[in-house]
Amino acid sequence: MAETTAHRVGGGTPVAGPLQLVLLLAGSSMSVLGSVLIAPVLPQIGAHFAGSPGVELLVPIALTAPALMIGLTAPFAGIIVDAVDRKRLLLVAMVVYAILGTAPLYLDSLGAIVATRVGVGICEAAIMTCCTTLIGDYWSGPQRSRYLGLQTLLAAVAATVFFAVGGLLGASGWRTPFWLYAVALVIVVPMAFSLWQPERPVAEKVAGRRKMEPVPWKALAGPCAVTFLGGVWFYTLIVELSYVLTGLGIGDPGTIGAVSAAMSLATAAGAVVFSRTAARGPRILLPVQFVLIAVGLAFVATASTLPMVVIGSLLTGFGTGMLLPTLLTWAMNRLTFAQRGRGTGIWTGTLFIGQFLCPLLIAAIGAAVGGLQVAIGMLGVAALVMAVVTFVGLRGSHEPLDAAAVQA
Repeated sequence: MAETTAHRVGGGTPVAGPLQLVLLLAGSSMSVLGSVLIAPVLPQIGAHFAGSPGVELLVPIALTAPALMIGLTAPFAGIIVDAVDRKRLLLVAMVVYAILGTAPLYLDSLGAIVATRVGVGICEAAIMTCCTTLIGDYWSGPQRSRYLGLQTLLAAVAATVFFAVGGLLGASGWRTPFWLYAVALVIVVPMAFSLWQPERPVAEKVAGRRKMEPVPWKALAGPCAVTFLGGVWFYTLIVELSYVLTGLGIGDPGTIGAVSAAMSLATAAGAVVFSRTAARGPRILLPVQFVLIAVGLAFVATASTLPMVVIGSLLTGFGTGMLLPTLLTWAMNRLTFAQRGRGTGIWTGTLFIGQFLCPLLIAAIGAAVGGLQVAIGMLGVAALVMAVVTFVGLRGSHEPLDAAAVQA
């Protein structure tokens, strides 16, 4: 029977239950909150600070700074996670996140607001790394695969919800959405009482190690290289879908929102399917996922009508929804307890750097080849190439994604 909280095996080692899962998934969603919440009010922020120097540059940076900082600092958060404490860093990061996230409620300087957004991104890096690492610590095998898939599912649904909530709150003024960052203070209280710092494995204690176990760079190279590109594909239509529709003469905000929501639901569906197919392993899953993304982007690239865009966005969302948990589980299952924080931080940083560079890369390709849809088509071709590369490169590999890690 499912436990509502952690229980202990023989009165000793705690065993995680649904409460721990909910708290860690809620913490993971903080990075989504930081990425999309203020997007609907960016025009209002720009109008409010219209006389400020560099407003044209600083307002977009206010939106993208958190993602960049996650990419740059998540590996360093991973070092702290492995060297010091998972839980302690998570609690501190959640409190500081709430303080910096709500700071724009009373700040009157655009530069100061951007500075707090940088701080929010650093906190998000720590929160994401801690939450993902603790999921890897608390569960293993099929449960771990399923719960890492739930992370992607929640991120997709949360992105849609937070975007809508940001728009609704923005109707009361551009500062109002920032109140939502205070939710971290609500979550951190049960975290303090219900989460725990896992003990190091007995073998590691007996060895009496004084230095951290080296990160298995060779084992992580493949998953992280693919993850960087995966971040680009994951973010492509999140950023560009509205521009594609507008370019086709479909400018109705309701229609654009509906298509975006449908794509998010497809992403969530992909995450669900991953949890049920993880036993197939990356050798099978990755080529299939890249083919789905390639076909989806091809539909969008060649679309001249709304139905074609919808089909393309659904296929792409479904493919990326399967792809992210595949990549994360593939990387995490190669890590021991002593390596898990740094490995997770490196993976997270790689993903978010790819997401941050995505719009820049598309703009550069579009300028070179003649337009947004052509650029999206080029990314579709690249996804097809990656399907072949992973199919050939992983030939002979039978590594399941629902197996226990190297050292749980």
